[in-house]
Amino acid sequence: MENSESRASAMKLAPEDNVAVALRPLSAGETILLDGGALTVDCGIAVGHKLAIRAIAAGDAIVKYNCPIGIATQDIAAGAYVHTHNVRSGYLPTYVLPE
Repeated sequence: MENSESRASAMKLAPEDNVAVALRPLSAGETILLDGGALTVDCGIAVGHKLAIRAIAAGDAIVKYNCPIGIATQDIAAGAYVHTHNVRSGYLPTYVLPE
């Protein structure tokens, strides 16, 4: 979870999560340590944004805080930025609006 400067880089919020949250700006090509393993960041990621901590297949749930927060719209490699360009909402409303 630290880089070569010993600053926290990213945090996984629950053991079951497949994404982590950037704790500082991450640079493309940078290698960070997370859960004892190395992870290479594919592009710049802003503080508070998500990156995949392992490969996620298209159609799989994006899991943060051990809760599904969306569905991958394409394969997402470990270290890739996870955002609206590769995730769609999995929200299902519990009501229907009149037409």
